[in-house]
Amino acid sequence: MSTRDLYTTAPSTPSWQVPATGAARFSWEYDMEDAGRERLLALYQKGKDKQWDGATRIDWDLEVDPYDPLGTPDEVLTLHGTRHWAKMTEKDKGELRRHYSSWQFSQFLHGEQGAMVCAARIVESVPDLDAKFYSATQTMDEARHAEIYGRFLHDKIGMLYRINDNLQSLLGDTLRDSRWDMPYLGMQVLIEGLALAAFGMIRDTTDKPLPKQILAYVMQDEARHVAFGRMALRDYYKQLSDAELREREEFVIEGCYLMRDRLRGVEVLDNFGIPRKEAEELTEQSEFLHLFRKLLFSRIVPCVKDIGLWGERLQKAYLDMGVFDLGDSNLDLLMTQDEEIAEQLDAERFAKEEQARVAEVADAIADGAAQG
Repeated sequence: MSTRDLYTTAPSTPSWQVPATGAARFSWEYDMEDAGRERLLALYQKGKDKQWDGATRIDWDLEVDPYDPLGTPDEVLTLHGTRHWAKMTEKDKGELRRHYSSWQFSQFLHGEQGAMVCAARIVESVPDLDAKFYSATQTMDEARHAEIYGRFLHDKIGMLYRINDNLQSLLGDTLRDSRWDMPYLGMQVLIEGLALAAFGMIRDTTDKPLPKQILAYVMQDEARHVAFGRMALRDYYKQLSDAELREREEFVIEGCYLMRDRLRGVEVLDNFGIPRKEAEELTEQSEFLHLFRKLLFSRIVPCVKDIGLWGERLQKAYLDMGVFDLGDSNLDLLMTQDEEIAEQLDAERFAKEEQARVAEVADAIADGAAQG
C-alpha cells in the first residue's frame, strides 16, 4: 500500500525541495596519522564496526497491537480526565493510542530522513576529511533508522502523520544555512538531542518488545552521532568571535522554542474533532506534557553548554523554559547507558534464541533415538 494512503492527512505534495546553499568542500590532505585527528578517526572506526542490518537484528515477527503499540497508560493521554474522555468508548481510546503512537513515530521517521540529508550535507560541506569519513557512516545509520521507523509504521501501526510544521521549519532553517557548522548544530545537537530524549523515555517505559528493540538499537547509533557533533563543534567554536557565537546562540534559542512547541501533538486531537484552540489549551494543561518537555531537553542543554554556547541570553531562555539546571547533567553517562542497554538487550535476546536452538536439537536427537 502506498504511504500516501496511510497518512491521516496526506502531504500537499509528494516531496519537499529545500534550495541548497553553501560550498562543497574537497580536502587534498589524506594523511590520517595526524595526532589531532585521532578522536574523530576512532569514532569513524567505531561507526564502521557498529553497522547493523535492521532487517535481521530486529525481530519483526513480534506481534504489535496497533491500538496499544507502546502499552501507553491512560493517564499520559491528553484527553484523560476531560469531558471528552468520559464520552469515549474502549474502542475510541484504543484509536486514540494508535493515533498518538503514529504521530510520535511519524515525527521520528521524518526527523531521521532529515538527519540523513543533514549528514550527507556535512559530508559535502565540512572542510576536514576525517569528519567527511565519519559523516558518511552516519548517513548510512540515518538511512537505516528511517527504513526501520517506516517499516514499523507501515507494517505494525498502519497509519502515518505528516511532518509537524515546527520540525519542518527547523529542518529548513538548518539546511538553507550556508555555514558548514549549522547542520551539526541544527541536527546533531537540537533535533537529534531532542529525539534521543524522546526515544529514551519510550524505551524505558514501554513493555512492548518490538518498539523497545527499535528504540534501543537506534539510540546506540545516536550516541555516536551526538559525540561527533560535540567533538567537531567544541573545537570549532573555540575559534569564533563573540558575535559569531551569539549568532549560533540565537539559532539555538529559536530552535529550542520551536521544538518545545512541536511536542504538543494537537494534530492528533484535530482528528478527534476537538477545535484547535481547545486542543492547545488541553495540551498546555497536561501535567505529563510538562514533565515530558523537561525530560526532552535533558540531552540538549548539557550538549549546548559543552560545545561553548552558554551566553547570557541563552541561559535566560533556558531559565524561561525551566530547563537551565539540566546544563550540569552528565551527558557522557547517558550515552554510555544507551550503549549498554542495547548490548544487554542483544545478550538477552540471543541467549534465548541459543537456548531455543539447543532445545530444538535435543528434541530432534531424542526423536531420532526413539524412531531408531
